[in-house]
Order: sequence, then C-alpha cells, then structure tokens
Amino acid sequence: MSYLAQEQSSFGYGLPIREYLLVGLCAAVVTLLLTGPVRMLALKAGAVAWPRGRDVHVTPTPRWGGLAMFGGVLAGIGLAAQLPALRLAFFEGSTDVLGVLLATALLVGIGLLDDRYDLDAITKFAAQITAGGVLVLFGVQWLTFWIPWGGGGTGISGSYLLLGQAQGVLLTVLLTVALVNAMNFVDGLDGLAAGIGMITSLATAVFCIGLIRENGNDPATYSPALIAIVLAGACLGFLPHNFNPARIFMGDTGSMLVGVLLAAATTSASGTINFAVGANPTDFLALLTPLVVLAGIVFIPMLDLLLAVVRRTRAGTSPFSPDKMHLHHRLLEVGHSHRRAVLLAYLWVAVLAFGGVALALVDDVPLVLGAIAGGLVVAVVASAVPHRVRSRTAGGGTAGRPAP
Repeated sequence: MSYLAQEQSSFGYGLPIREYLLVGLCAAVVTLLLTGPVRMLALKAGAVAWPRGRDVHVTPTPRWGGLAMFGGVLAGIGLAAQLPALRLAFFEGSTDVLGVLLATALLVGIGLLDDRYDLDAITKFAAQITAGGVLVLFGVQWLTFWIPWGGGGTGISGSYLLLGQAQGVLLTVLLTVALVNAMNFVDGLDGLAAGIGMITSLATAVFCIGLIRENGNDPATYSPALIAIVLAGACLGFLPHNFNPARIFMGDTGSMLVGVLLAAATTSASGTINFAVGANPTDFLALLTPLVVLAGIVFIPMLDLLLAVVRRTRAGTSPFSPDKMHLHHRLLEVGHSHRRAVLLAYLWVAVLAFGGVALALVDDVPLVLGAIAGGLVVAVVASAVPHRVRSRTAGGGTAGRPAP
C-alpha cells in the first residue's frame, strides 16, 4: 500500500461518497450560474445557431453552452483537489486528471471556433484524434480486452487480449473519436445531449465507485469516478437553460466536451482493469462486466452514429452530411411532442446504462435481467403509443368500431 493510501486509512476515510456528491453539486451550480453570462457572450460574438432545414428549433439560439459546462468541470475538479479524501486522486503517480483536462480544453477550444466560424470536418476530426493522443500520453489508455473465445476452460470461457502499445493507442483514439461524434449526432433536440450525458456519466460514476469498493478504497481508482461525476454535474447545471424551449445550445463545444469526458472515464475505468488478477475466467458475467457497462452507456449514441453512417453511405453522400433521420427525429415523426421524445430517449438510455451497472454490481442476476427486460418493455410501449393513436385517427371515423 502506498504512503497516501496508508494516510487515508489512518484518518479512517471510507468511500468518499459525500465528497463526490459535493464535487458534482459544485460543478452543477457553477455551470448553472455561468450559462447566463456565456449566453450573452455568445450573442455578442455572433455564435448563434440560425434555423436550417434539418433543425427542429425555429428561432436563432446562441451556442457556446459547452463553455459554461467546462467552467463547471474545472470548478468541480478544483474543489476535489482541496478535499482531503479526493485530493489523493491527484497523487499516487497518476496523471489521468491532468491529461483529461488538457484533452478536453483542446476540444472545447476547437468547439468554440466551430460554433462561431463553422470549421471543416477534417479540422475537427484531426482535433479529436489529437485529443485521443493526449489521453494516451497521460496514461488514459486501454490495456486489456476480453474476448469470449479461446479460453479452453469448461462451460462458458474466454481469454484475455493484452494490447500492445500500438493496439492500445488505436483503440483509445477510436473510442474517443466515436464517442465525440456520437454525442454530436444526438445533439438534435433541446436537452437531449445534456440529459444523455448526465445519465450516462452518473451510471459511469456508480460503476467506478463500485470499483473503488472492490479495490479496497485504493485512491489510484478515484480518477474515473471524479471525471464522471463532474461531467454529470455540468450536464445537470446546463439542463435548466437547455431543456425545451432552449435558451442556449451546448453546440459542438459541449457535445465534444461530453464525448471526450465519457471516453476518458470509461477508458480509465474499464480499459485499465487487469482481468487476470482475481478474476474467474469461467464467470461469464464477471468477465463481461466492464464491457456490458460500456455498451449500456454508449449504446444509444453509438447506434445513432452507426445508423447515420450507413444511411448516408447508402444514399451516396458523405457520412458527415446532416439529415433529419436521427432517432430523435424519428420519435417526433411518429407523433411524440418535443419534450416527450427527449424524455423517452432518457428512458432508453437509463434502462441500458443503469442495467449494465446493476449487472456489474448486483449479485442477483435474474432479478437484474428481469428489471432490464421490464424497463425495455415500458420504453417500447411508450415509444409506440403515439403511432398507434395516429393510425387509428387516420382511419377517418373507424376508430372505436370493430374491424369488418
């Protein structure tokens, strides 16, 4: 045990739940207070989203909301550095937090320019790759990957793939770029990206706190939870300004901030776990825990990203060309109101993200699977109701009468 871990033990610190809550609250309050001044700044600077054919909003709305969120993230991490328990996350030889802040600052800067001057896709793509490289340089990198074959054991088995330096760098950069663009793609309705960011980062934080407990409250495992909780707080503080009708958008500044912080938190939490230590290779659920959590957390934005790329490629257009066929647009088309479509998206993400976390942390697997199935049924029914109602209404007076 390191010196700082011994110091923590000597002071009798338990799991720093209250400290994490305080840090998240600080990020939320600072973001909430900064968003108003940032809105005025965006208006004066001309960083305004003018309505376009594919947009849902009909009035010019300022961007740069991500700048206020970044201020909240900085405030939360600054407070954590002053708290006796969480301060340990900044030592122990870890540079995760510093690397994450630098990568985030890079994308926030690019986002500010893009929200004002509409940068080309190549410039943004290069910045995203660079941000992933910064994470790697500061030690935030995938090291181990589990695959469900090649174990040679009885029953359900698998093997561990130890990633080389090049493989780890490639996977980390790919995850960063994918998540940044996925969050950008889902940022199409008021409050959608901020709410998804809040839910997924909260789920990540819960999972990371579970890792802290399993690792004997080792301060070396504090960083992922800290990154996730400040992101959740920043998204929460931004939502009152961004929920329908939105007074300000987070813009690419905010969507790239959410994406890179989610990538950093999940990589730090899942990618650096050494599965070979204390893990049972025949325990399928235990081995898949980090991957299940990761899949649950990023499923909706990644699915939206995949569908968008396939749809645009089949149409003979660029994968980066915009349209109005995202999942949130489809919810509007089947008859949901703006707010209901956003709340339904929240429901889907919450079921998947917290379902994955529950599989990781709760021993009663059948109960968890039943709860996830029940949540998915509720989400499907709630999503389909307006379509059925509209179909009956379109029957022209036949609603309520038996079919011939």
